[in-house]
Amino acid sequence: MTKTESNAATVQSWPYRWDRLLRYRMIEIITLWEGRLTSKHLQKAFGIGRQQASKDINEYKKTIAPDNLVFDKKLKGYTPSEQFSPVLTKGEINEYLHMLNSQSDLMTHFANLDLPQAHSEIVSPLFRAVNAAIVRPIIIACKENQRIEVEYSSLTSEKDYRNIVPHTLVFNGYRWHVRAYCEKSLGYRDFVLSRITNIYDFVGESDKTIQNDIAWNSEVQIIIKPDPRLSEAQQAVIATDYGMQEGSLQIQTRGAMVEYVLQFLRVNSKQIKSDPKAQQVVIDNKNQLKPWLFEKN
Repeated sequence: MTKTESNAATVQSWPYRWDRLLRYRMIEIITLWEGRLTSKHLQKAFGIGRQQASKDINEYKKTIAPDNLVFDKKLKGYTPSEQFSPVLTKGEINEYLHMLNSQSDLMTHFANLDLPQAHSEIVSPLFRAVNAAIVRPIIIACKENQRIEVEYSSLTSEKDYRNIVPHTLVFNGYRWHVRAYCEKSLGYRDFVLSRITNIYDFVGESDKTIQNDIAWNSEVQIIIKPDPRLSEAQQAVIATDYGMQEGSLQIQTRGAMVEYVLQFLRVNSKQIKSDPKAQQVVIDNKNQLKPWLFEKN
C-alpha cells in the first residue's frame, strides 16, 4: 500500500464530518506553503469563530499529525516542523494555489470516502515538482512587495543569479510560474517555479509593483474562428465544439497571458499547419495581439 492509499484509508476511518476535514486540510496546506498558520485563516475561510478555529488546530495537532506543527512565539502562529509530513494532502504546490482560487480537487485526496460519484474521469496535468521552501519566501515577497535574490536555471544558462520582485503566482495550463519584475532584464518576466533552485535572501522593498506591470494590467481580447480552409459543414462542427457565437469565440485575458491562452488552445501564433483538420481554429485578430506575443511576428 502506498503512502497516499494509507492516508486515504486512515481518513476514511476518522469520525469527522466533511466540513471539519476541509478545515484540517487547510491547516496542512497553509502551514506547509505559507509557513505560518493562525486561527484567522480558518475564521475567514469558513466563517467560524476563534474558539472553533483554535479547537480545529489543536485537534489536528492531537489526532491527525502530532509532529507537523510548531508554535512560534515570535511569529505568533504555527510553522511547519522539520519532520513535517502531509497527511491530508500530497504536499504539492497546485493544492495551495488551487485553494487560493477555490478550485481544489478535494475528491483526489479523499477518494475513499463514501461520497456521491460522478460517471466521469479527468486527465490531470502533470505538475512540476516545486519545493515548499522555495515558494514560501516568494509568497511573502508577493504580499510585501519585497525584492529577493534567486538562483534560476534556464535553457540558456545552467545557473543565473538575479534579483526579482514577484507579485503573482500563475498557472498557465501546464505549469506554475511567478510573475515578477527582473532587475537584470529591467522588465516584468515569468519565472518557472520549478526552475528556481535557490532563494538567498530578501534584499529590501521595491518601487516596482503590480501596478507598474503594463502587460499584466492590460485587458486583451483574443478572437478565434474555424480555419477558413475547412468546409462550411466542418467549420460548423468546430464552432459548436468551441461554443462560438456567430462564427467566432472571444476570450478575455491579460496581455501577459495571451501566449499561454493560445498555447492552451493549441493555436500556433507563428505558423499555420498544412492540414486544416489539425489546425481547426485560427486567430482572427492577430495584428492586435502582436504586442503581447513572446516573439513579435
